[in-house]
Amino acid sequence: MSELTPIPITVLTGFLGSGKTTLLNYWVKQPQLARALVIINEFGQVGLDHHLVTQASEGTIIEMSSGCLCCTIRGDLTKTLRDIGWRFARGGVRQFDRVLIETTGLADPAPILHTLMNEPKLAQQYRLDGVVTTVDAANGDATLSAHSEALKQAAVADCLLITKTDLADAVKLAQLEQRLQRLNPGARRQSVVAGVLDPNLITELGLYNVHSKGHDVVRWLNEAALEQPHDHHRHNHDHRHNHDQSPGQILAPDVNRHDDRIRAFSYVIDEPLSPELFDTWLALLREQRGADLLRVKGILNLTGESRPLVIHAVQHVLHPVAQLPAWPSNERRSRMVFITRDISREQIDESFQALRKATNR
Repeated sequence: MSELTPIPITVLTGFLGSGKTTLLNYWVKQPQLARALVIINEFGQVGLDHHLVTQASEGTIIEMSSGCLCCTIRGDLTKTLRDIGWRFARGGVRQFDRVLIETTGLADPAPILHTLMNEPKLAQQYRLDGVVTTVDAANGDATLSAHSEALKQAAVADCLLITKTDLADAVKLAQLEQRLQRLNPGARRQSVVAGVLDPNLITELGLYNVHSKGHDVVRWLNEAALEQPHDHHRHNHDHRHNHDQSPGQILAPDVNRHDDRIRAFSYVIDEPLSPELFDTWLALLREQRGADLLRVKGILNLTGESRPLVIHAVQHVLHPVAQLPAWPSNERRSRMVFITRDISREQIDESFQALRKATNR
């Protein structure tokens, strides 16, 4: 690709727990994406997703954890995209030919797409090559009904990837397929199991054409055009930021909430965890509040294990535990990110401390 040819950008979006990180882990190992640069947007006090994506080569993953990509860091996204050409260059030659942007699961995609399509500072350097949205086959229909962000993510897509089809029965899967067909009839649909998907199916989707998506998508993008990067009110977001951090630290919000009920927060446990204690605790949380555990993702330091374990849970479903080949940093504490509805960090802590006290572990 010529240095003067606009660099294609693929936006990967999808609601919480729908399998975006699993897909990225597969894609970055494929030769077709060997020269792709990945930007992962995280929010919460502790970012984890960038640690959970395999580094295909040195310096190919950027973490952006200063807030939700749909509002608080739209300006930062523009700056990042402007800067990466020289940041990831050797001998004056750019080291990537494609950009993959993974949004948070709660992102409204409209402001992101508007920025990529209309920001004058990006127009000569990049082109929006397509929007890929993951939809969880097991929970997708209910998620589309309950969360406007999920509805928008599916509606703007060029390609809809239906994940976890092995966990959904035939009737539920057929209902979801019919709903997606009504919502976005022009999008390509593809079933995916365990993140295995040929990257050629999501590259070269063609220059993004908003007018092929329907009146709602056009309206959302027009509304995004009226918003300033730091104007959160139209999204009904309530983001609180810590402005007392030292230079060089990643700016991280204390709490990210997309309405008054949804919260994102981190939970860190200093000492190694008993596997039995953790399993019991998470099982109780899922049994008692499963519907409100929108996502739990964590890196765990368990007694008896020399390497970290990774856990993913979405509502009542706990996905198989995986083990990383090594710790991604010198940090050895267990770190979890919770995205919940009507559950506070204090309630999570109280439940853990009560169980630990009761079991003396």
